[in-house]
Amino acid sequence: MAETSWLTEFPEMDRNSLIDLRKMFDAGYREFSRSYGDAIESFFDPLLVFLVWFEKLLIQSPWWAVLLVMTVLAYLGSRSIKLSLGVVAAFLLIGYFGMWDNTMRTMSIIMVSTLLSIALGIPIGILMSRSDRAQAVVKTVLDVMQTMPAFVYLIPVVMLLGIGKVPGVIAVVVYAIPPVIRLTNLGIRLVDQEVLEAATAYGASRWQRLVGVQLPLAMPNIMAGINQTIMMALAMVVIASMIGVKGLGQPVLKSITNQYFTMGLFNGLAIVALAIIFDRLSQACARRTQKHLGDVRGE
Repeated sequence: MAETSWLTEFPEMDRNSLIDLRKMFDAGYREFSRSYGDAIESFFDPLLVFLVWFEKLLIQSPWWAVLLVMTVLAYLGSRSIKLSLGVVAAFLLIGYFGMWDNTMRTMSIIMVSTLLSIALGIPIGILMSRSDRAQAVVKTVLDVMQTMPAFVYLIPVVMLLGIGKVPGVIAVVVYAIPPVIRLTNLGIRLVDQEVLEAATAYGASRWQRLVGVQLPLAMPNIMAGINQTIMMALAMVVIASMIGVKGLGQPVLKSITNQYFTMGLFNGLAIVALAIIFDRLSQACARRTQKHLGDVRGE
């Protein structure tokens, strides 16, 4: 009887301990938020200023100027007339159906998030490629980031920074950065050791080997990582709209809650159009990089 009583009481004791532990962590986080929330917000003020400026730049610029810049960038990146014409057609349709401003807002968030992911992800990938211990630690963190639902890490971000653009960018970066880190690490590790030995024999320093040999040879993998990062950033558009990020995600969210089928369909198709444009453009850049490397090697 004593053993049975202990077995029935133990789960209740365990639950009480767990509740106490959760209350302790909740109280600690609230105290941290009250003490350092303002300092953390001020740290992200430059990012907010840049986001607001970039969004206003895209929205207030004449539509034909934005269209011209995007078309030129598409052609310079891909050297494809078909892709350039596709960009023109997609943006003309977006403007015709009255989604231009929201598309510009979404593009500003996606571009800034992608640039942040690249600026943070490539150095972390390089660090992983230099150290097996760093690779083990970072891979564990990346596994958690990729498997944890986005709503979970939105909670502490919103508690610290409130709702708005900066929490949205942070959420997008956390969700989208793993591919560029992983593929930068993979690309550098796949560089032929004989090529590195030849560079060392010619007197190249460690930095020269990285910049002149490893990164150029790893560029196709890095471009593939950037491609996946852009796609994952676009996938976060609707979720980010739940914390006040304006753009194409908010009409989609509104159409879900109010059953506005046409609104959801058109804005969803606009997101798809952006995804296709950025996907084809990044893939074309990756193919050109691969071709250039083949020409350099004489293949």
